[in-house]
Amino acid sequence: MQIRFGYEIVYQCPQPTPMILTLHAHYSRASDLIRPDLLCVDPPVPMTMYRDGFGNWCSRIVAPAGRIRLTADGLIRDHGRTEPVLLNAQQHPVEQLPQETLVFLLGSRYCETDLLMGAAWQLFGNTPPGWARVQAVCDFVNRHIVFGYQFARPTKTAFEAFNERQGVCRDYAHLAITFCRCLNIPARYCTAYLGDIGVPPVDAPMDFAGSMEVFLGGAWHPFDPRNNQPRIGRILIARGRDAADVAITTTYGQHTLESFRVWTDEVPATVPGVLGVSGSSFATMSGSL
Repeated sequence: MQIRFGYEIVYQCPQPTPMILTLHAHYSRASDLIRPDLLCVDPPVPMTMYRDGFGNWCSRIVAPAGRIRLTADGLIRDHGRTEPVLLNAQQHPVEQLPQETLVFLLGSRYCETDLLMGAAWQLFGNTPPGWARVQAVCDFVNRHIVFGYQFARPTKTAFEAFNERQGVCRDYAHLAITFCRCLNIPARYCTAYLGDIGVPPVDAPMDFAGSMEVFLGGAWHPFDPRNNQPRIGRILIARGRDAADVAITTTYGQHTLESFRVWTDEVPATVPGVLGVSGSSFATMSGSL
């Protein structure tokens, strides 16, 4: 299958404003790209790219005073299968974990393991370790939090989401990540494109999706506590300890988000050997990223 994916983000800046943009498809999907999701900036400005400490592709610009438009439109090849469920994937004793996973056991900006340690063991201490325990965490978080964009808050932490019982996908992910870390399961935050491929369409604006990966059975595996089911066509953008490490845009100065659009559509092949492009329905949403 082929998936068309991209975004259009428009800012107004009262003065020149440095920005770091983490918007490119993850390097692990580079060989799948048919048309790269090249970042286009209007008006054009100098741009540099680098890989951050987690391996994510980042772009640096200085947005000029006034209106600036960021956009990309890529095409990627996907296997079209649902994400795997590996019920036999075992949890590792901490002393046997690879060194590079240990940072994902620690508390972080949005994931307060010290505040949720007791709740984690009370809720999940009697569940079978491994895949079943992580799924129990996702089941609980999915039931516990009520979804709504009106509940979004850029400062909301896992502990606050646990107590308020409302939030958006990043809050689901932060709470599940925190519980997993409390239970000695390495867990990391992920941002991605996630369209309605293989599921009933949702009557809501398209957005980037926050989820998590956990380390079981010697490998990292995706879990999505917000949707709580394996999905088709997730396009990874970035990984980190929590949302602070993988912010879509980080701005160093006053700015206003004027518009925000994201699209992720399966592209049907209308004629054998000829690429057919589907018509996309783009929804516009304003608010804080």
